[in-house]
Amino acid sequence: MKIKLHEIKVRDVIEGYVDNEINGVIGYKGKLNIRPAFQREFIYKDKQRDEVIRTMLKNFPLNVMYWVKNDNGNFELLDGQQRTISFCKYVAGNFSVDYRFFHNLAKEEQEQILNYPLMIYICEGTDKEKLDWFKIINIASMELTQQELRNAIYTGEWLIEAKRYLSKPMCPAIQIAGKYLSGSPIRQDYLETALKWISESQNIRIEDYMSKHQHDTNCNELWLYFQSVINWVKATFPTYRGKLMKGLDWGIYYNKYKDKNCDPKAFENRILELIDDEDVTNQRGIYEYLLDDNERHLNIRAFSSKMARTAYERQNGICPKCKEHFDIEEMQADHITPWSKGGRTSADNCQMLCADCNRRKSDM
Repeated sequence: MKIKLHEIKVRDVIEGYVDNEINGVIGYKGKLNIRPAFQREFIYKDKQRDEVIRTMLKNFPLNVMYWVKNDNGNFELLDGQQRTISFCKYVAGNFSVDYRFFHNLAKEEQEQILNYPLMIYICEGTDKEKLDWFKIINIASMELTQQELRNAIYTGEWLIEAKRYLSKPMCPAIQIAGKYLSGSPIRQDYLETALKWISESQNIRIEDYMSKHQHDTNCNELWLYFQSVINWVKATFPTYRGKLMKGLDWGIYYNKYKDKNCDPKAFENRILELIDDEDVTNQRGIYEYLLDDNERHLNIRAFSSKMARTAYERQNGICPKCKEHFDIEEMQADHITPWSKGGRTSADNCQMLCADCNRRKSDM
């Protein structure tokens, strides 16, 4: 791999700067791809963005940046995207710093920014060499997510389309499903979630799915699947309940239970009961419980040690199932009337069973 240090002025980088949905983010007379497919979206906070401009106005040095030269003579920005977009947006008049836009600066201040020398390493090599270098230099910067690393490998038109639906600020995925998903679309959380769900439905890994579709011209299968998941959730559980529903593995539930005959009205009544049940200590597990009837999702409140001791003394240490005597340490507290049938986690509904009898009861 060939690596050489260059000094390039800001005015040259911003020449031909374009940032739109169709052309992407381009600079350097149209020869620099500022946001290649493997790069993350712009994630700088206002304070970080503004500090880039202040650094340039004070003529302090910015950290070196890295470009890759392609076979066609054009370049891709390998590291330094956030800083580059910051000064491009500032010169374009997209934001102010300390109440001054670029056009408010004195002429000498404008020239200082435009003539600011950027130290840029430009490398040439194979795709693998460039990707390996990208991973190495990013170790010292903001850590890449697993999905951002996948994006670096499986680039192509399919990925561009998938990111348009699932990874852009105010993307369609936010509009239809933002309140059901956790994480940030620009850090690729939405894309990773959708890929996790559809890959699980096909019993493959995310990497396998991306590799299979890398050279597709569209991402229709992924986007239509994602919409199907969200539509199923809204139809099955029409009442939205904020933090109880946000971030649940809806796609995994959809894969397992989409063909189950669900009654939304009956579910709603049961949800109200379970939310009001003090024995349910994991209310977020209510939705999966309604689908598979497995009580472990609810983390039913356990009997206290005092309740267990009272039941043990009442039984004289005798297991009511096998009629054998046991030390209390060999027994387990159990609901006489099962919780699923309305039994409460209270002293009068507590019995002590030996471990074998309790296990056999649970298996029934």
